[in-house]
Amino acid sequence: MIIIGEKINGTIPSVKAAIERKDADYIAALAVKQTEAGATYIDVCASTAPEFEIETLKWLMDIVQNATDTPLCLDSPNPRVIEAVFKYANKPGLINSISEEGDKCEVLLPLLEGNSWQVVGLTCDNKGIPNDVKTKLEITKIMVEKAAKYGITPDRMHIDPCVMALSTENNSMLNFAEEIRQIKALYPTIHVTGAISNMSFGLPVRSLLNRTCMAFAMEAGMDSAVIDPLNREMMGTIFATYALLGQDKHCRKYSKAYRQGQIGPVK
Repeated sequence: MIIIGEKINGTIPSVKAAIERKDADYIAALAVKQTEAGATYIDVCASTAPEFEIETLKWLMDIVQNATDTPLCLDSPNPRVIEAVFKYANKPGLINSISEEGDKCEVLLPLLEGNSWQVVGLTCDNKGIPNDVKTKLEITKIMVEKAAKYGITPDRMHIDPCVMALSTENNSMLNFAEEIRQIKALYPTIHVTGAISNMSFGLPVRSLLNRTCMAFAMEAGMDSAVIDPLNREMMGTIFATYALLGQDKHCRKYSKAYRQGQIGPVK
């Protein structure tokens, strides 16, 4: 599982407070903890007022890069912000994200030409997030075709089918699983990702729904996720699901994760 660590995001109250007081030690500690827990990328998202976003995102990038070697996931809804800070990344990472909304593809895809950067692609457009699988597949095709013009192959793309809340869409999990299957059938080497926690929005015992969603999504073929790697229960679900799917020979990774204290009761 490609794990995009979600903890350094200005929408999280504790992180917002750390940004406001310029607490670099707090941000650095979050980066190190996520790396130690198995994050593949460290997402950095400022979520500040627009006039401060570039400055704040660069500040976060510098702290994380000084604290860990884990590649960054540059995250902003404004493609111009990512474009502005891109040169400050000291190694290829992940851009979050393109879509068919506005000029995101046109601004961000050229940055990935001739290097090994990867990119998240959201299946939405100027009309919003579609409810049907067919439209999401059409948007995926458009993004893949645009990326190909810059030499970006499907294996460098993480398609996010945009998980809908189960509280508002009764078939959300069933639709999500079908979207994963059809995207992977169309592009076998492409990654499928998502913010799993969106599934449980507005419902009680969210962690239970999130973990169950993860297992269902992995069975459908999802191999990338925006999650909290410090959540031992979620990490345990990931290792257990791989073992149950026959994708962990002799359960070696599951057993190793237990021995190293990544899963199971706190030792």
